[in-house]
Amino acid sequence: MSPSQWDFPVELCCRPMAFVTLTGLDVVYNAVHRAVWDAFCANRRADRVPISFKVLPGDHEYPKCRTKRTTYEWYIPKGILKTGWMNKHLNLVPALVVVFYELDWDEPQWKEKQSECATRVEIVRQSLQGRNTKVAVVLIQKKTPLPPGEDVIASERAAALCNACDLSGKSLFVLPHTDHLVGYIIRLENAFYEHAQTYYYTEIRRVKSHKEYLNKTTHQLLFVRHQFKIGFFSELKQDTQNALKNYRTAYNLVHELRAHETNILEIKTMAGFINYKICRLCFQHNTPLDAIAQFRKHIDLCKKKIGSAELAFEHAAWMSKQFQAFGDLFDEAIKLGLTAIQTQNPGFYYQQAAYYAQERKQLANNLCNHESSVIYPNPDPLETQTGMLDFYGQRPWRQGILSFDLNDPEKEKVGILALQLKERKVLHSELIITLLSNAVAQFKKYKCPRMKSHLMVQMGEEYYDTKDYTKALKLLDYVLCDYRSEGWWTLLTSILTTALKCSYLMAQIKDYLTYSLELLGRASTLKEDQKSRIEKNLIKVLMNENPDPEPECDTASVKAAQKLWTDRVSLAGSNIFTIEVQDFIPFVQCKAKFLAPSFHVDTPVQFDICLKADCPHPIRFSKLCVSFNNQEYNQYCVVEEAYQKSDIEPPSQGTLCLIPGKTKKFTFKFVAKTEDVGKKIEITSVDLILGGENGRCLILNWHGGGGDAASSQEALLAARSFKRRPKLPDNEVHWDSLAVQTSTMVISRVPNISVQLSHEPPALTNEMYCLVVTIQSHEKTVAKDVKLTAGLKPGQDANLTQKTHVTLNGTEMCDDSYPALLTDIPVGDLQPGEKLEKTLYIHCGTVGARMFLVYVSYLVSATIEGKEIICKCHRDETVTVETVFPFEVAVKFVSAKFEHLDKVFLDIPFLLMTDILSASPWALTIVTSQLQLSPSMMPVDHLESYVENVVLQTGESASECFCLRCPSLPTGQSGVATGSYVISWKRRTAEKSIPVVNTVITLPHVIAESIPLHVNAETYKSRPTPNLSNECDRLNILGS
Repeated sequence: MSPSQWDFPVELCCRPMAFVTLTGLDVVYNAVHRAVWDAFCANRRADRVPISFKVLPGDHEYPKCRTKRTTYEWYIPKGILKTGWMNKHLNLVPALVVVFYELDWDEPQWKEKQSECATRVEIVRQSLQGRNTKVAVVLIQKKTPLPPGEDVIASERAAALCNACDLSGKSLFVLPHTDHLVGYIIRLENAFYEHAQTYYYTEIRRVKSHKEYLNKTTHQLLFVRHQFKIGFFSELKQDTQNALKNYRTAYNLVHELRAHETNILEIKTMAGFINYKICRLCFQHNTPLDAIAQFRKHIDLCKKKIGSAELAFEHAAWMSKQFQAFGDLFDEAIKLGLTAIQTQNPGFYYQQAAYYAQERKQLANNLCNHESSVIYPNPDPLETQTGMLDFYGQRPWRQGILSFDLNDPEKEKVGILALQLKERKVLHSELIITLLSNAVAQFKKYKCPRMKSHLMVQMGEEYYDTKDYTKALKLLDYVLCDYRSEGWWTLLTSILTTALKCSYLMAQIKDYLTYSLELLGRASTLKEDQKSRIEKNLIKVLMNENPDPEPECDTASVKAAQKLWTDRVSLAGSNIFTIEVQDFIPFVQCKAKFLAPSFHVDTPVQFDICLKADCPHPIRFSKLCVSFNNQEYNQYCVVEEAYQKSDIEPPSQGTLCLIPGKTKKFTFKFVAKTEDVGKKIEITSVDLILGGENGRCLILNWHGGGGDAASSQEALLAARSFKRRPKLPDNEVHWDSLAVQTSTMVISRVPNISVQLSHEPPALTNEMYCLVVTIQSHEKTVAKDVKLTAGLKPGQDANLTQKTHVTLNGTEMCDDSYPALLTDIPVGDLQPGEKLEKTLYIHCGTVGARMFLVYVSYLVSATIEGKEIICKCHRDETVTVETVFPFEVAVKFVSAKFEHLDKVFLDIPFLLMTDILSASPWALTIVTSQLQLSPSMMPVDHLESYVENVVLQTGESASECFCLRCPSLPTGQSGVATGSYVISWKRRTAEKSIPVVNTVITLPHVIAESIPLHVNAETYKSRPTPNLSNECDRLNILGS
């Protein structure tokens, strides 16, 4: 038997459609006929009726119809279902034969044409040989027919043609070849579909009629056969509900059959076919749970029906096919819109199919392990006369024999041997890989990463078995990271062992070294003797020698691998291999740690590199080097040990010799460059080199300060652990207690100068505020190039920056051209102990708090580790100064009697009174004051200051009084601008050179009104003499 015997027949898996044959069409030479055929077949949409068309000649011989039985009394069936039955009704026996004939109603030679058409119909009927297939006639006409009843000639000739062809009126059709051909074709299809439905209904009734002749004693197989046929005809009829019902009945009847070793394969085969039909229809009806329940029931009923122990691999193959077929159905349903979930998707069924395929492989290896002297039987017991079986599931050498007793044990033995020898040639691994690949695709689609990784490992192992080591290594390497990250150490070790074998058999040196490093590490669960063997092989490879073969490898592959390794030794090329270890878990661990988070530039930068080996035996490395983000430091952090080729495996000691389980620490220090002050020094990588120039060289590269794929997980577990650590000697440390610190900052040297700020807060608005900076050097050597930066600290409100000005010259008042911050003011050099003062003058134009910065930088020489460097030092001080108003000024208008005035009168004197109230905590000197009148105001007397050189303490006030008058105003104007009041002042304690501050107070407007009469009385020695004055612009008449 062919290995493809387990594949389901194509006719079982396809969707059954009514089979209709078309005769009388010349689709090759007749363009009209070709157009008709294309309209039937080309670009069929889903909404068209399900019909399968085929063009056949009119005299085509259809399968012969067997003589109908009148009784089943003595009939013994030879099997359940013939292998050709489904194909016969799908592709050979039509439900309807359509005869196409070109004939118009007005054909002049009507009689001759009618006779020819009737002859063609008769030929078709004879070729059908008594079958119930329907026959129809389609007349291809050039003209569009008239509506029914209007064309009398057409009606008469149609009736005559039906009589001549022995057809009913429903079986005669007209097809006008016009522009609307497709529309006519669709109408024809619907009519054909109705005829086909009638045919299959008749066939169902015919099969059902056989039941009354059957008995369950001798005709059990026929009960199954007939139920299956009814279900199949119902599918052809597109009655899927009845089809499902009959398939379920057939399935139950199959399992009622008495099973024996001779018929178990036939029973399972038919059970598998019917189960497939049931599951397919359940998915089609959108009842996936019913499909899943049916499949589980099917597996439960059949999984123990193994059959012959010598052919047990056949049962595994059958089980595998059942799961694969259901997975295909499930996947097809999903593509058509069904929704699947993580826990129920086709991947699980493909996985199970692969499992049984693997079981089939194991059973075949055990059962088909014949000696090479055993030859295939001749004649072939698996061959048949027709090249195919008569009934599904039967043995070729005993077809149709239903007896439970083996009539010819020798023939049975030869047949089993032939099956075993055939099975030995099956490429099981290819089948398994295909199924696993399908499962992986499904689990990837439904986001099941662990299932995907697990199956990829199995795929890799299958590729290994097929000696496709390249693909095996690629798959295994892909999943290794998942098992590392999740800590599945036993699984990881198993995968690494297989990967090591692949790399050995392909003589892939770098891969071989990589997997050896990891199998020697702490994540490996190998025994010590196995690790010792791997370590010795690792040393051999580094010494440019051939490693010993890995255990359990194929002998032929080992011989080929040994030649490849020998060729690798002789090939000239690079013998340096760099392995980045952060992605796996090598047998050496590394941790780098700076001893402090920051170092002053005048102290050496120090850090430790800690190494720990987990291999079985001590191992000596040749070089340790550290790389930084500034490569100029790399040269200071190298440990190198020269040794001979034979010293890789050391007898005892060595600077770079690592003892298993012991932590070895290397301390490095170097002097940072002054230009790196304020920058971060970072360890970018650590390289540990195994091997020397005479052999191969292996560079283990850690990114950053060390750590591998398991370090973060181990650090987390160690942090959560409450286990007490044992006490170690003083020179040893616990590995878990070491933390990685890969970066440090270089900060400036600690300044040895003092900066003091002297001032008298708060600052007063618009004054030149004095801030004295005292710098004193406490250095032991000269502080060179001392520079001072002082002023408003950057980063504050923009309004403060615009209203703050700083200068070193206090004799002039600042304006907007002065900056808010003075930078890099040269001070010169400072000798040890020398003191220097600088005075800053700050002008604050608005009130509020301000932060001032005083930054002093200088250069000083220092000697570190015998190396003299120039250090740039700085010290900064900040101070917050509040700015307040120096005084408050109150202004009021009063009459000559000091009565409050809301308005003044034209040309009538009034008094302007000012009151200056000191708000400063420091004494103020009012140098002078000045009244600057607007053009609308005039003084009555000479204006002079009455508060000149007055000293005001906090809370004290000084007042002035000015006599003013308002001359005539233009008509319509009432509000009058008074002018401004200028106060010149300074602190009492201020130096004489400090300029006086002029504060300008804008005086309020006043309402001025005219009065109609003003009496001005002057006093003389005798009596008063009144003087009347008319102030109005009209005549006033006074009474006596």
